[in-house]
Amino acid sequence: MDVHQFSTSLTHGDAISDEMLEIRKALRARGYGSEIFIWLYDPRLAGLVHDYREYKKFSSPGNVVIFHFSIGSPVSKMFLRIPDRKILIYHNITPYEFFLDTHKVLTRECYKGRLEIRLFAGKVDLALGDSEFNRRELERSGYAPTGVMPILMDLAKFEIPGDPILRDIYANGKTTLLFVGRVAPHKKFEDVIKTFYFYKRYFNPNSQLILVGDYRGMERYHAGLQELVGRLALTDVHFTGHVDFPDLVSCYRAASCYLSMSEHEGFGVPLLEAFHMHVPVIGFAAGAVEETMNGGGLLLREKDFPATAALIDRLDRDPSLRLRVVDGQLRALEKYAAENVSRILLDHVERMSAP
Repeated sequence: MDVHQFSTSLTHGDAISDEMLEIRKALRARGYGSEIFIWLYDPRLAGLVHDYREYKKFSSPGNVVIFHFSIGSPVSKMFLRIPDRKILIYHNITPYEFFLDTHKVLTRECYKGRLEIRLFAGKVDLALGDSEFNRRELERSGYAPTGVMPILMDLAKFEIPGDPILRDIYANGKTTLLFVGRVAPHKKFEDVIKTFYFYKRYFNPNSQLILVGDYRGMERYHAGLQELVGRLALTDVHFTGHVDFPDLVSCYRAASCYLSMSEHEGFGVPLLEAFHMHVPVIGFAAGAVEETMNGGGLLLREKDFPATAALIDRLDRDPSLRLRVVDGQLRALEKYAAENVSRILLDHVERMSAP
């Protein structure tokens, strides 16, 4: 039995793309033939993938195909037609309402995607969410059987020095707040900026905010964030745009605190990256954030910008609290160890081959 993967795209540095490569590695290590079939891909990754239209040459009723569903695409139609046994992994689709004022195309695609996810109910052998939050959404959409498989990550790749130039730029003696995520309205970058405003003005003027994330296609939203920074007369707010991996490592190494105010997360990989990098995390409990944090970090039940700024200040001034938070995060991270998630993956695949 071969176990292949389908997805709309494979892009450099994307969490789902990274997971597909990790899944393929785990499957091949167990002895399965495994390839990745894609519609759109980063040219740098061309040697790692096949065009999804080539799958007819690989298809067999004895195979298993894992489809990473995150937004509608022609790959969905191919997946429905093939005779192979089918596993769907749902990574969630951001509700279209978040994009109404900033991106008409994404508004339409997210609306269509949330309609399309219902088309697969009753047509796959197993539907997995990468969080219980996502599994429940599958169940509400009519899927059975369902299960949970957290995102398979290689956190060991962070054990590099990072980019030395960026490290020197941000290692400037300032307390550093960090958020990592695509610059998009549901991530609520504006709420991170507002929290930083109260922190810098009332608690620690010797501080900086690093906002890491690609804003291509989100220029309107990004411009609004820049305008907000100007209206608040804030300094030391750095929008990095897309960064290469060594730059990302340097940003985590510079961080004193990781702050997420996002209002929709189907999982939340950067939360766990910050855990791994020993950066205390404060996260607003939206979507799967609480589940992903698994008891680690500090969870916000409501948005109170001055109170959150005070919490960041306490973390910065109380080494014992900081140590307790980091230790708790490392314990929480054990759930996501590659060997544990690989075992879940292989259990699901092997059940598919049972008579």
